[in-house]
Amino acid sequence: MFRYQILIEYVGTNFRGWQVQAKGKTIQGLIQYKISKLLKEKIILSGAGRLDKGVHAIEQSAHFECKTKIINLDRFIKSLNYFLNKDMVTVLKIKKQNKNFHARFSAKMRIYKYVIINRLSKPVLDKNRGWHVINKLDLEKMKKAAKQLVGTNDFSTFRASSCRAKSPIKTMKSVKIKSKNNKIEIEFQSQSFLQQQVRSMVGCLKYVGEKKWTIKKFIFAMNSKERTMCAPPAPPEGLYLTRVIY
Repeated sequence: MFRYQILIEYVGTNFRGWQVQAKGKTIQGLIQYKISKLLKEKIILSGAGRLDKGVHAIEQSAHFECKTKIINLDRFIKSLNYFLNKDMVTVLKIKKQNKNFHARFSAKMRIYKYVIINRLSKPVLDKNRGWHVINKLDLEKMKKAAKQLVGTNDFSTFRASSCRAKSPIKTMKSVKIKSKNNKIEIEFQSQSFLQQQVRSMVGCLKYVGEKKWTIKKFIFAMNSKERTMCAPPAPPEGLYLTRVIY
């Protein structure tokens, strides 16, 4: 058996998320179907992250095993992208890996970014590529609140009720916030995340930016470890998986 890693860029708007489901089009389902057709054998694709419906990827990582050795990797990518590009999906790179490599379990760091379009007018070019927020957000207050997220913490407040992770304790390496031309980008780095964790944290940071919450209230909500204390999660269209580091 041969094991290959692929890096994937996609717009998640018209998909029901990454993971194969009983109904609806998914990224995993589409790509593994196309690879199976090309290699003429059944392929199961394993991804580094199970992204929700509407979430995008700048560089999602996945792997698959096959009996057939792929001789020309560039030609394989071209053939695969011929079928994928019309669905706003593209394979950026394919690499042969050893049998111990696993796209999900070998990951040392995952980087996500969340985009907020902070202006009066609705976005046209960036439609479904960010969260449109009309109220002017206080960036400095958001940065101060974001510092509270860094380090090893219990993130139960930001955890979806359907999350199946064994522990709510995660180590956040960094949270960076920058803004240019009314576009705010919030970058999160951690080895792993809870279900809806990033979107929930962004929802709370937005409350701080709107001055609905003080930083003290943000800390109180975080330390409560109660999901009911969380602000409404940010919508999926602003979230991007940026990179997976091994």
